Amino acid sequence: MLLTGFPAGAFQTNCYVIAADEGRECIIVDPGQDAVEPLRELIAQHKLTPAAIVLTHGHFDHTWSVPTLLEEYDVPVYIHAEDQPMVADPLQWHGPGIQQIIAQSGEEAPVLDVVEKYVDGDRIEVDGVGLDVRHTPGHTLGSSILLLDHPQAKVMLSGDTLFNQGIGRTDLPGGDHETEMRSIVDVCLSYPDETVVLPGHGPQTQIGAERQSNPFILEYLRTR
Repeated sequence: MLLTGFPAGAFQTNCYVIAADEGRECIIVDPGQDAVEPLRELIAQHKLTPAAIVLTHGHFDHTWSVPTLLEEYDVPVYIHAEDQPMVADPLQWHGPGIQQIIAQSGEEAPVLDVVEKYVDGDRIEVDGVGLDVRHTPGHTLGSSILLLDHPQAKVMLSGDTLFNQGIGRTDLPGGDHETEMRSIVDVCLSYPDETVVLPGHGPQTQIGAERQSNPFILEYLRTR
């Protein structure tokens, strides 16, 4: 299996590419700002054919490059049904500070008119690769994690739900701290300790490490 990725843009958003092997169709997850050129290089290097774009949630730092990619690749774009309004009208779902960042970039906020809406329990399959969706609201209404059965270990693409020693912010429209913590504890921590976590920002981790030492999780469990 081919699973690779890179951070890009001012927000250093992790974009991931998944395929059964080189020369196959691939899934692109969370192509944020400045992700287009690195993606072109990866696709050419591994002789891949993009077949789907999957978004863990609707914040523009994870969706920024989607319109440009759709000009090159005729592929479906998947997002949780609860976050479809975010990509249809992104400025309504970001705080004033982030709206200012968009304005300063000289680019328009990425608007997606047509998306495929997934829900909890759905499975997105492309050429031998399957991503299982679990809804983990709290960062946004539709925030979700994507589970991949890699030959070496179960992999969780956690978006902005769970980070290495951190969690996603909950102060933007649609966010709620209590809901996010319930999602992390009840959903993310239900997976084995050896599950590899590939977050939307920052370095990878494992469920066991977060269970033992993530300060947000430990504080929540202490007061629960």
